[in-house]
Amino acid sequence: MRWPIFLLTAALLHTAHTADPSDAAPDIAQLSVLASQAANASLLWGTYRPNLYFGTRPRLPESLMTGLMWFNADTIEGYKNIRHACDQGDNLAGYGYHKHDGRSFAMQRIRDEHNNVVITTEFIKVPGGKHGGEWGVRIKGKPDSEGVPTTAVLFYVGVEGDGGIDLMNKLDKQGLLSPVKFEGDTPDLGDFSIQIVDGKKMRMYMVSYIRIVILNLPSPSGLLNNVPESNPLDVDLSRTHFWGTPVSDGDIWRAKDFVAEHIVNSANAKISQYEQEDITAGINALFTLNNVVRDEDAANFYVVQKVYRGAFQFDVFFRSDSASTHIDAQTFTSRLDASSAAFDARFERTFGLDAKGYNAEQVEFARYLLSNLIGGIGYAAVSSRLLILLCFGFCISVFVYKVGLVGLYKFKHNSYFYGSSIVDHAAAEYEESGEPQLTAPKLTSPGILFTATPSRPFFPRGFYWDEGFHQLLIGQWDNDLSLDIIKYWVTLIDEDGWVAREQILGAEARSKVPAEFQTQYPHYANPPTLLMAIRAFIDRLDASSGHHHDHPNSPISAGQQYAFAAFDDQTLLPDHHLLNPGLGMAYLEAIYPKLRLNWEWFRRTQKGEVKEWGRKARSREAYRWRGRTPEHTLTSGLDDYPRANPPNIAELHLDLISWMGFSTRLLKSIASRLGEAYEDDVSEYDKVERNILNNIEDLHWSEKNGMYCDVSIDVNDDSVHICHKGYLTLFPFLLGHLPPDHPHLEALFDLIRDEEELWSAFGLRSLTKSDPFYGTGEVYWRGPVWINVNYMALASLYKNYVNQPGPYQEKAKNIYKELRENVIGNVYKEYRRTGYVWEQYSPLTGEGQRSHPFTGWTSLILLIMAEKY
Repeated sequence: MRWPIFLLTAALLHTAHTADPSDAAPDIAQLSVLASQAANASLLWGTYRPNLYFGTRPRLPESLMTGLMWFNADTIEGYKNIRHACDQGDNLAGYGYHKHDGRSFAMQRIRDEHNNVVITTEFIKVPGGKHGGEWGVRIKGKPDSEGVPTTAVLFYVGVEGDGGIDLMNKLDKQGLLSPVKFEGDTPDLGDFSIQIVDGKKMRMYMVSYIRIVILNLPSPSGLLNNVPESNPLDVDLSRTHFWGTPVSDGDIWRAKDFVAEHIVNSANAKISQYEQEDITAGINALFTLNNVVRDEDAANFYVVQKVYRGAFQFDVFFRSDSASTHIDAQTFTSRLDASSAAFDARFERTFGLDAKGYNAEQVEFARYLLSNLIGGIGYAAVSSRLLILLCFGFCISVFVYKVGLVGLYKFKHNSYFYGSSIVDHAAAEYEESGEPQLTAPKLTSPGILFTATPSRPFFPRGFYWDEGFHQLLIGQWDNDLSLDIIKYWVTLIDEDGWVAREQILGAEARSKVPAEFQTQYPHYANPPTLLMAIRAFIDRLDASSGHHHDHPNSPISAGQQYAFAAFDDQTLLPDHHLLNPGLGMAYLEAIYPKLRLNWEWFRRTQKGEVKEWGRKARSREAYRWRGRTPEHTLTSGLDDYPRANPPNIAELHLDLISWMGFSTRLLKSIASRLGEAYEDDVSEYDKVERNILNNIEDLHWSEKNGMYCDVSIDVNDDSVHICHKGYLTLFPFLLGHLPPDHPHLEALFDLIRDEEELWSAFGLRSLTKSDPFYGTGEVYWRGPVWINVNYMALASLYKNYVNQPGPYQEKAKNIYKELRENVIGNVYKEYRRTGYVWEQYSPLTGEGQRSHPFTGWTSLILLIMAEKY
């Protein structure tokens, strides 16, 4: 009875259905179809290439993609710094979305000091037609500092799969006149056109310079887009230069490689024709496209180039032939202003930061946290191929050991969340038996993933451990967008119940990952953090019951059914599954079977041993992470956090049994809502949860050390506690397993507040200062402050102890107040100092460390500011 419901939901990811609006009282099945149609239309197009500074694509496996590039054209070295993919090596002074609603509006600023330009991208999408509506992007630039730079700006369009695209302007060796127009078609998008329209040429340059650069005011009409003076290379820089070429399916992500090679060849051709003094005098025209289309019938990739002197602006419009009215500059501008104001009002309505007394700069910072997280949502497509890799004996341990040596290796520059991943099904038997054997990693069938990402430049792909934290914030902003992302992740759970912890999907992803790091192992787990996001959805669903009229455009009046017309109201798109509780319950019932399958997989594959080592406990509920090495437990998410050494099969892991307790409690909550058919499941969960809570005490509490610990064995095979004070110690508290009067709470609170242990002025350290491993090795989870765990601590304090009577309530209040102030203050301070939020923070100075911008789980600072736990 359960699987058909899930399969219906999974099918809604890929297919469109038609509901008959003639029924006066639609049932939940009809509403689910309508909700899916509305979501697909609203989310079809977006800024779903998060690894690029700017790019668009639809949520379709093979289709149309666009992207932006630029470089400084004042020197012969400028072309070597073409900006395209987000890269920490570009050393930008700051970039990211400052407003992004996830559906129809986004505004981003990019400060490129090296190229002396600040670029702004403004994205607007309008509904209409049968193919996800139309969109436009306005790309603006201005000097970053003194001087007037020459900036070469390139914008490309490409089609993969069936369909095509053609350049419609009259081709001219001197370039194209504005506007530049393309026409194309694909099976899923139908017929469409793209227009690239220049802003007006700048006049009165000094007036404009003072207005735009010094006063930071918007440019008045007619004061944009100066071009360099005439040059001796006979290149007309007042025109748009172009190049078209065939590109193989699956290769458009390599656009920068193609374009860089082409403009170098074009420059070499000019150098061979002109004298050195002419080259020097015409340097800003040297690296230009050569105004040819190679193989017009087969060309599916086009790039256009403009060279600007000083400030510039141009628009790109995607228009669908199925729409009755089309976007233009006037429509774009009016919608842009309205969307920006609506974003600000909705942001305050959702998070209430003005009401809490935050100043304008702090609110701007908070908007950036949300917006750049949403700007990191991605989707892309590739074709699959078969790969078989054979290795002997100790290849698995060598593989993992190399991961340890490199240290927390997550890979750069991919945005592909559709495609094949490499999986080795033989490795599980090897790890448990220790016997050398052949292993055979193979490419899986292609899969789809629509997901947020931890960091646009460094980790622009899906991580299971991170995604649950991402959805806590996204779900608070846009409930139904979050549910859509969660649904994509749930579909990745295979028939055994496993889901890969890292989604290295497709050729682009693998191109950036050394072969020895690509393989995923179906006995390796990862913390099931998505369940935290589902728990948050259930809390929102409970809170919304009986309060539907609070929404300004609620489609439900007393005694009325949910109206079909509600799905045409764009303002309701984020909340359909809250405004109609029946939709919310149908969603839970649809995802439940796979969640249970994953829970069963954890219990089967990650079980630990109790009686085999003479341990005394009230049940056999015990768990062990697979994939351990002497230095790492990558599967736990805590990577280099110290554990038992050497690793052995007798280990029991505190964090994993805590996660299993949380998972069991959540699944019990879902099953109890689904009716009588699930009563047996509820009974099973209730028993397992009791056993887990008992064994956290029986197996993991060390009376000698006064803390919760991992468990292993000594040289005599006797069971011993492995105790390293830090985040690991706190997991029963972090995941809400300790009631307000629990006798071990006081010891944990003392550990948290002790400045010689976990407490710092910048947040809780990951490992206590007194531990011999503190600050050693990679110093990843051995001391630095991580925002996700600090969020978990604050959320647990707020929900379970600050507002609940108990003997430690006052202590909890004091810790909560100080910790919240410390964490918010330091992340904000570092943002103001550096222009970024960071992956982790120094426990000594508070300085941001490692990848940036890291608007993944560091964006949880916004929820901490708003106290939305």
